[in-house]
Amino acid sequence: MRAPLRVGLIGLGTISRFYLAALRDSPAMELAAVCDRDPQKPAPHPVPGYTDHRRLLRRTLPDAVVVTVPDDARYQVCSDALEQGAAVCVEKPLALGIAQGIALRKLAEHRDVPLFTAFHRRYNPAVARLRAECAGTPVREVTVRHLEHVGEHVGEHADAVGRHLGVRRRGGGCVAGGGPGAFDLVRLFLGPAEVTSARITRDATGVDRRADLRLRAEDGTARIVLGRSFAGEHNDIEVRLADGRTLHADMLAGRPGSEHVLRQEYAGVLDAFERCVRGVREQPDGGLAALRFVRDAYRMERTVLEEAADPGAPGPEGTGLEAAGEAADDPASAGRPQRPGRPRGPGDRGAPIVPAPRSGEETHREFG
Repeated sequence: MRAPLRVGLIGLGTISRFYLAALRDSPAMELAAVCDRDPQKPAPHPVPGYTDHRRLLRRTLPDAVVVTVPDDARYQVCSDALEQGAAVCVEKPLALGIAQGIALRKLAEHRDVPLFTAFHRRYNPAVARLRAECAGTPVREVTVRHLEHVGEHVGEHADAVGRHLGVRRRGGGCVAGGGPGAFDLVRLFLGPAEVTSARITRDATGVDRRADLRLRAEDGTARIVLGRSFAGEHNDIEVRLADGRTLHADMLAGRPGSEHVLRQEYAGVLDAFERCVRGVREQPDGGLAALRFVRDAYRMERTVLEEAADPGAPGPEGTGLEAAGEAADDPASAGRPQRPGRPRGPGDRGAPIVPAPRSGEETHREFG
């Protein structure tokens, strides 16, 4: 019988409780240590606690780590774990930008250590049933909707909401935050896809709060609708099959904010991660593809704004994605909103590019 994998949990924020519950129930993994910068958070746990992830890695020597730190801290934590030879399960998005994601992927390959991105909706029970219903019939269209009110998840305090949506910490707003998971579902049903249009609504600080994105795959098309100012929560997927059927899955099981669903999903994440560490990977990771999707959506938005500002200017070939150089993959610039004809720096807040939403009802009416 195999010994359980010894796992260190780095980051004890909101999502960590679902990993902790899954680890308690897992016969193949056990919690070896926890870490958080807040010294009060590790204290209640019956395992060694740390405020420095490097100290956890050195003293605990875990087989694997689960990384749930904020987006802008993931690159360093994942790099240090991979360097030590610990398998990494990291919350989506994999990193703050495509350059960081590529560097992590290369490091994982060099060290021959698994790097696993946690797309929890892959393991949603309703998504699993929908995939079973689609089996054997080509999918032609996919629509994924992810609408929520950020304050309901991170607390209504302005600082908490700002950190959750902040461009500096997340590389963007709703596209950078909710986009990777939604895009992964598109890939799950349609395969590789590219952005063909991006309609993004920003608030007065320049942060994207709503987005309507269109994509093209080899055998079908997709639409992703994202919103962070929605009254309530709406998270579903709809597919149209080649035989004319239209199928639907409510990923929240009719109960917005359902912890029961999240517990099931994260149990699935850890099961898949454990198999990946043991050498069995059922699906491509998808972490880098999701980062490219975020980059391309923001690039497409800038292209649209620039064309609107100068209708006579020649546009890029094709969708505008292939023409852009990899220099823009710099994580300092990836996902940063820009005005037509003038780059926006990190401290350049400026006026809104488009009007901010007045209510969640308005969001649903426009994008529903």
